Amino acid sequence: MLARTTLVHLEKVSVRAGAVRILQDVSFTVEPGDAVGIFGPNGVGKTTLLRLVATLQPAATGICSILGVDPSTPERYDVRHRIGYVGHAPGLYPELTLQENLEFVADARGMDASAAANALDLVGLGGALDRRVDHSSHGMQRRAEFARVVMMQPELLLLDEPHSALDADAIDLVDALVFRTLDRGGAAVLVSHDRERVNSLATRTHEIKDGTLL
Repeated sequence: MLARTTLVHLEKVSVRAGAVRILQDVSFTVEPGDAVGIFGPNGVGKTTLLRLVATLQPAATGICSILGVDPSTPERYDVRHRIGYVGHAPGLYPELTLQENLEFVADARGMDASAAANALDLVGLGGALDRRVDHSSHGMQRRAEFARVVMMQPELLLLDEPHSALDADAIDLVDALVFRTLDRGGAAVLVSHDRERVNSLATRTHEIKDGTLL
């Protein structure tokens, strides 16, 4: 089991893009065992909040601690391997095969190359290891992203519209990833329009309205 310490702490955090304020005075905590659903219409800052928690988006003001570090400092690179982030667009190298993509990650983390094939097999891609990403369907690419999460076993799981455009089996896979993370003592944050599905997973939910978390 993982350490029982606060994973995310935001206090009166604001995020800007140039002169435009995207998030305003957001206070938010995530504890081990939390599965947090974030809802709201397009353009209100849901993805920005997720990227902030993933240490990919800087805060303009406020106090921000992710896995115990200030993400505005170089220490953010020390904790990114503990974060599993799956965004709208699959973060895969299109010219590499599905297996090569995961082997690249495994090598960077000092893992055996066999972990890549094992993870792909677990998400139903065992027969497509040698298929290039740019020759794979969007659904297959999403499964490969989930395989990366399976392989890395992150402490903090961040999912942006995870159930979108997936078949029933893949939707069940997403749910299993969330429960597996919680069982290890981690936490999950899910941004979604699918309230019914996320409500079945979440221990609590929030709305974002006009850049403010409610």
